Amino acid sequence: MKNAVAEIITAYEKLKPAGVGVIAIDGRAASGKTTLAAALAAETGGAVVHMDDFFLPAELRTPQRLAAPGGNVHAERFAEEVLPFLRQGRPFCYRRFDCHVMDYGNPAEIPAAPVIIVEGAYSLHPQFGRYADLTVFCDITPQEQQRRITRRSGEAVWPMFRDRWIPLEEAYFSAYPIRQTADLIL
Repeated sequence: MKNAVAEIITAYEKLKPAGVGVIAIDGRAASGKTTLAAALAAETGGAVVHMDDFFLPAELRTPQRLAAPGGNVHAERFAEEVLPFLRQGRPFCYRRFDCHVMDYGNPAEIPAAPVIIVEGAYSLHPQFGRYADLTVFCDITPQEQQRRITRRSGEAVWPMFRDRWIPLEEAYFSAYPIRQTADLIL
């Protein structure tokens, strides 16, 4: 993890714009995106926005929506509640969707920080444009993915990932060149 953090920081420092910088980390389930974002935030004094907070509410989960690559993320809300505020250099908040209760929970409060890290699958969806200074793709083998998911969430959860969430992610990665256009692949 330390090597990945160092690699990202080195690449970011070469690109860093004046003012607030933005790093986006996309990738496959259980590939280490959240852990990497937390380590980067600790190292840089940054703040993290989690794409899991933009889980699609039940009323928007239509067959047509879920058939669209990346359609299972609430992209409209991310575009409205996060994108305009990333570079303002002041605190902001957004509504956090809580998957455990399937409703909105407490808002996520993002403090003013020198770098904002947006992490999670779909964070590099082409619908958002090129909003990040540095883009990272976290990859993982299918075998390691299964091992990590079952270790993290239990054997009972694996079929839901295998049959539902991973195929949705793979459709997104097949439809859009997310991995191929990332600045770094880890």
